[in-house]
Amino acid sequence: MKALVTGGCGFIGSHLVETLLADGHEVTIFDNLISGRLENIKSFKDNPKLQFCNVDIRNLSEIEKNFKSFDWVFHLAALADIVPSIEQPENYFNTNVTGTFNILEAARKNNIKRFIYVASSSSYGIAKEYPTSELSVIKPMYPYALTKNIGEELVLNWDKIYGMKSISLRLFNVYGPRSRTTGAYGAVFGVFLAQKINNKPYTVVGDGTQTRDFTYVSDVCEALILSAKSGESGTFNVGSGNHYSVNKLVELLGGPVVNIPKRPAEPDCTFADISKIKTKLNWSPKVSLEDGVKQLLIHLDLWKDAPVWDEASIELATKSWFKYFKK
Repeated sequence: MKALVTGGCGFIGSHLVETLLADGHEVTIFDNLISGRLENIKSFKDNPKLQFCNVDIRNLSEIEKNFKSFDWVFHLAALADIVPSIEQPENYFNTNVTGTFNILEAARKNNIKRFIYVASSSSYGIAKEYPTSELSVIKPMYPYALTKNIGEELVLNWDKIYGMKSISLRLFNVYGPRSRTTGAYGAVFGVFLAQKINNKPYTVVGDGTQTRDFTYVSDVCEALILSAKSGESGTFNVGSGNHYSVNKLVELLGGPVVNIPKRPAEPDCTFADISKIKTKLNWSPKVSLEDGVKQLLIHLDLWKDAPVWDEASIELATKSWFKYFKK
């Protein structure tokens, strides 16, 4: 197949590109390298079946100039993280909403066969049921989650109106090698791994009993490719089939801890109901948290240049979080 991966130099995108190439597909990457890194694709950048295009999805003319008759479009390009979305809502809307519209329109005009959108479980907000199914109430708590959900609604609408066969995968807490190591204060794995390599204590939010559905990146890539091969449409959760406390993660990583204040509008639990994707796509996660953490520790040097967060820098970086969300 001929596949387009937007955001293909990012964390999940680069793993997806590598997997598609290993399976023999032709792959084109669209990435403006604002958050993606060429370093992420260096081990396979010379593959003759790979083409990289420095394209900004906010620019429709750039997209149309580089768009081909792709069989599959995997749309991963987006801005992530909570605090920057609070501080820069216009930028997030332009990238995550307008950018998605632009990719959809190019795909529609070129009659692509399958459109796979990477959505976010953060759209559920603080869920009322665990495990959380695709039928749960959508209640985004901050601009990042909202813009990702609007993007999903666009994809589902284009499927309904224009017959563009599409799937939206709501990903839960993805981790693995190449996860972002620069920029804003973000996901717990990146924070903890940089702290570990620099012999600093882990900054555990609250008492660490909050749980997360940590899902390994190779499992996510398999779900993406199965979605493209399927004839299904609609929304699907992608999770690990379990949830684990932050304290459990610390135990696996090993090292001292310092506790920082619990944050408002943050769920005590994320836990995906994955029965739908198991039944419809015959997909199940394969990598346990224990095995996934072992892989990260093998590749620990990847975080050697990552920012090292501590209590003071986190407090400064999350001021907007506490300002706009009251306890």
